[in-house]
Amino acid sequence: MALLAVAGACGSEDDSGPVDGGPSKADLVVWLNGADTPQPARDWLKKTFEEQNPGSTLTIEEQEWEGLVDRLITALTSTDQTPDVVEVGNTQASTFTSVGAFSDLTGDLDDLGGDDLLDGFVEGATVDGKTYAVPYYAGSTYVFYRKDLFEKAGIDAVPTTMDEFVDTAEKLKADNDQKGFSGYWLPGKDWRDGAAFVWDAGGDFAEGDGDSWKGSLTTPETLKGLQAFQDLYESASGAPADANESDPVTPFCAGKIGMMSRPGWVRGMLTDAKTGCPELAKQIGVFALPGSDGEPAPVLLGGSDIAISAKSPNQDLSRKVVDLMLSEDYQTILAEAGLTPARESFASKLGDDEFAQAAIAAASNAKLTPAAPAWATVEGKFILEDLFSQIADGGDVEELATKADEKITATLKK
Repeated sequence: MALLAVAGACGSEDDSGPVDGGPSKADLVVWLNGADTPQPARDWLKKTFEEQNPGSTLTIEEQEWEGLVDRLITALTSTDQTPDVVEVGNTQASTFTSVGAFSDLTGDLDDLGGDDLLDGFVEGATVDGKTYAVPYYAGSTYVFYRKDLFEKAGIDAVPTTMDEFVDTAEKLKADNDQKGFSGYWLPGKDWRDGAAFVWDAGGDFAEGDGDSWKGSLTTPETLKGLQAFQDLYESASGAPADANESDPVTPFCAGKIGMMSRPGWVRGMLTDAKTGCPELAKQIGVFALPGSDGEPAPVLLGGSDIAISAKSPNQDLSRKVVDLMLSEDYQTILAEAGLTPARESFASKLGDDEFAQAAIAAASNAKLTPAAPAWATVEGKFILEDLFSQIADGGDVEELATKADEKITATLKK
């Protein structure tokens, strides 16, 4: 199995990394994923690190989220190929922390923020009392909507319960007969936003089974949530069943989306002159997806961790990079782009407008994916993308859930 290869390559505690902290000057490589980290933050990190460490350079390499787990498994096994510092999704971290692929940061926690760090992220990267990654940013999704399309459809208030939300999505869809219009944009493969409907119904993707884990897609609660996803897709979404959640900005700006669940940083893309539609800025509203009980729905607590490769020959310099990425200056840049800071005391950097309020409300009831050590492998195999896409395509929910459950259980028990 690939993960065993990581563990074998990283070796025991005595040989999992360099003997000392490495040279005082080096060329460091940092992997950041997707477009989540704004360019001003990248520029600041490179400039500040190189100014503070004369003779060293820092190169940021952008990785696509899709296929990231496999690329990390390959890169982290080789001293020659490994990046020094990596960003990894918070739901993926446990796969690498549990096999020794990352350096132990336990002794650095106090200097990096200590109790001020987002607790759930630290806990998710801690194995046997040792912490191997620290939070980078968090970002629960909330609902972006077009105020002008609400008004056109005669909708005078945002929904406050899940039933009202579904009704609103269907009204928007019915009021717009253009091809591909979504009252609520819900691509078929978008299991991360689909998770809210599973959790709202009381279901989950996997559960503990003694010392192991097993899939829980066929429980009555999970099946109810999956059925709710299918019903909403069929009645309100115009997105393809075989599409993922990338690039919603173009159809949103074109008036083909009434509502969509996206992380806060999408706001910057929508209002950017190059990527979005700044002329529509006043027509963009936001609110936290409401749950069946009237409280915010349990959306996925997204976000990322940062870690140092155990194979990096530049341990001390890598720690300086991590320290900069958790600094107030750097985290403020992230917050201004709509990303929830890694340190709780920096939350005020988000501001106090409706976007900040939606972010805080969405995070108040957010959930993590199952804490199974092999969960990242489940994501890496696209089991959930396939399941939700087939459900969106009209497949039998229980039959599809049963097959996917078997795959999840087999993966988690390895």
